[in-house]
This record gives sequence, structure tokens and C-alpha cells, in this order.
Amino acid sequence: MGKFDVLVIESDHRRAESVVSALEFLGYRPQRGEECEMVDEATHAWRAVYVGNVCDEAEAERQFARLGTASNQAMVLMAADSEWLPRLGNDAASDNSRVGIIEFPLRYDQLSQTLRGPQAQAPRRQELKLVGSSGPMARVNALVRQVAPFDSSVLVLGESGTGKEMVARSIHECSSRRDKPFVAINCGAIPAELLESELFGHEKGAFTGAISTRKGRFELAEGGTLFLDEIGDMSLPMQVKLLRVLQERVFERVGSNRTQRCDVRIIAATHRNLEVAIADGQFREDLYYRLSVFPLEMPALREHLDDLSELVAEFNQRLSRRGLGSVRFSAGAMHALHNYAWPGNVRELYNLVERLSILYPHSEVRVSDLPEKYRGQQIVEEVRGAALLSLMTGHSTVLPEPMAMVANDSLVMLPEGGLDLKDHLADIEVGLIRQALDVTGGVVAHAAKLLRMQRTTLVEKLRKYGLQPSLQA
Repeated sequence: MGKFDVLVIESDHRRAESVVSALEFLGYRPQRGEECEMVDEATHAWRAVYVGNVCDEAEAERQFARLGTASNQAMVLMAADSEWLPRLGNDAASDNSRVGIIEFPLRYDQLSQTLRGPQAQAPRRQELKLVGSSGPMARVNALVRQVAPFDSSVLVLGESGTGKEMVARSIHECSSRRDKPFVAINCGAIPAELLESELFGHEKGAFTGAISTRKGRFELAEGGTLFLDEIGDMSLPMQVKLLRVLQERVFERVGSNRTQRCDVRIIAATHRNLEVAIADGQFREDLYYRLSVFPLEMPALREHLDDLSELVAEFNQRLSRRGLGSVRFSAGAMHALHNYAWPGNVRELYNLVERLSILYPHSEVRVSDLPEKYRGQQIVEEVRGAALLSLMTGHSTVLPEPMAMVANDSLVMLPEGGLDLKDHLADIEVGLIRQALDVTGGVVAHAAKLLRMQRTTLVEKLRKYGLQPSLQA
């Protein structure tokens, strides 16, 4: 996990959750000020700091101190009603290019625009469109546009990692409730005995540990949207209480007799088959029909692989906002990714792009650079190509015995659908260069001898393929 890059100073729990959630959605790594005791204050480079309401002056000073010299460079996101700007210093206060005002309720487009700075043109409001132009994603986007204007409950179905929360946020942003809060809760991540308090809130002294009154997610989402993720993991007793809220639009905090009305739109999601759960007695049928007024199924990534390039481009943009270098995939690497099953779906792809952006920033990723499980049959084709290159150049290439058997089995066979020979040979060349550098400990002169080429020629190839950061004299 990379460094945290946005410091959030806010004593209002509801606001803090909203800001942290929005920053994470935009691809940043926020951290609450009171949670970053382990941050190295002398070397940590915060890209931005959000300053909201702070009740305790001493605690505020302690959190501001964590900025250190970053207070002279970091972008300052100031809540419109905050009176703490002078605490960051007169230089920051007078530098309007680094200070942005945040209005509440929070808006994603406003926050994103503010983080980019005032030099960027203010964008017009646009629909929050899910990434992908393939047939399956076009249908999802069409359904989002259709259901967004209405308050009907939506049940988002699909495998883990397909982007169900993204759909929920898209519906919220395209609805008339977009100026109100979007609040998410993972029903499967909270113990059953605590979920009621999380949803409905509690009064002081309602149970052991309830040292103060606390609002629940229904109150925090008032007027907006409540996203109930992994609803299929909710216990049966809790399902009964949720059903009552959906039917009557009222609830009580734990430990209170006062009934409160609520106005929230419900979007639920699950990776489970709820109809099977109903048959097994694990999910209430009446709740299912309350939630699934408008069912919407997210396709698995293997069902819309045509969107891989668009998804990679989108992830590169998000990662670049966090300071990571973008990556490019060679044709051979993209072919390998197209042949992978993607059990973790879009989330797995994002994690892969992030990993490679750390390993090969601003470089082209080839088949040999991919983690082994993503190479699949492509690596076999690459080995065959290596043997072919050996025959073409007259230079012997030492292969592990199993690979040599594969290479000798059928040198002239093409993969189904053919391949780009120039790109394929470049993949092979990069792989062999990296192997030579590994064997020689990164000494270019020794690697050049192994590859039967001049050192200057190898240096040029290292530059060509963006490998120069690892070379040694």
C-alpha cells in the first residue's frame, strides 16, 4: 500500500467519512489526522490537506504540526465554514493558487476540480459514466440513466470486484439527490450485534461502550442515498428491522423510544444469489422484493474484455493523481491479459495496474514483466519465439529443460488469430536483456558479452525500452 497523500483534519464524524470516501473514490489515499501517529513527519510529503471543523484547539495544533514543510506546498482544501485557515500560515492563506473552498453537501466534481487547482477550467456538470464502451457496459450505463431520476430501490448484483459501488455512486450522482450525502456501509464487514447501531445510531448509555450519542447511517444519509453493500450477509433478525424501515420509513436509535422519519434512497448490492438464499431460509423473501424493485446486474470482466484498454487508461489517470507513473502494455501483454479469466474482476485489474505502475513507471509492460499467472499460454509462445530468434541470429539461447521441450515441439506454429511479429520479437528481446542483466547483477558490460553485442548497442536498447533506471556500468 502506498503512502497516504491527503491529510484530513475534521472533528465532525459525518463530514470526515464523507470526505474520506470521496477522496478514495477519486483515487487518492486519505488519512484522518488522529489516525496517523506512525507517519514520519520529517519526510512525509502530503499532496493536500483538508481542514474542516476542529473542536479541540490543542488537538488541531498537533495535527497541523504533521504538515511540517508540506504546508508551504500542499493544496489546502478548506471547508467553507472553517475558521482554521490562519493556522496553516500566512503564506498558505495568501496563495490563492493552493487554497480551495469546499462546500457541503460534498460534490465529487467540485472536489476533483478543487484538487486540480483553480488553473483548470471549471467543468460543466456531466453524467458520471461508468468506464467501458462494450455492449455489456453500454447496457449498464443505459439502465443507470433510466433509473437514476426515480427513488425506486435498486439491487445491484454481480461477482465481487465488478464495480457495484461504482454503479451505486453513478446512480446517486445522476439523480436529484446528488447534492445530498451518499453513505455506504458494508453489511458483511460489521458484526451482527453492532450493525443495528451502525444503521440506526444509538443513545448514550444504550449499551456497554456507548459513551456518547451517535447518529446512524440512515440519519447521515438523510435526503440522499444509502448504499447497503453485501446485503446478502445480513442476519435474519436485522433483515426484519430493515424491512420495517423500508416499509414505514421510520426507525428508532438503539436505546431510544423516539421514532424518527427518514428520507433516503436505498441501493443494495450483493454477490450472492438471493433467490437461492431465500430457498435455504437465509434471506427474507419480502425484503428481497422490497429491495429488487429495479435489479441491475454487473457483468464480470471476462464478459467485457473489449473494455480493458479503456479501464487501464482510467486507472492510469487515477494513479497519476496519486503521484504514480502510468504504464503502457505491449500488444503481447494485452493479448495475455485478454486470455486471463479475471476472477477478481475490475478490482483485480486495478490492483495489477497499480503494482506495475510501481515496478515499471512510465514504461511499456511486456509479457515477461507480467506476474506469472497472467502470462498463460502467451509465455509458451514467447519461449517458442525465443528459440526461433536463436535460429535466426545463430546465437544459442539456454532455456530451462521444460521450456526447451515446448520450444522444440513446434517452432513454426502461430497462436490462433496470428500475432504482431515485430512486437513479439521486441517482447523476446526485452525478456532476454532482463535475464542477462539479472544473471550479471545489472552490469551492462557483462550482460552485453552474454548477448554477443557491443556495450554501446545494449545501452541504446536499454534506453529504447525504458530500462535505463536499472543499468549499471
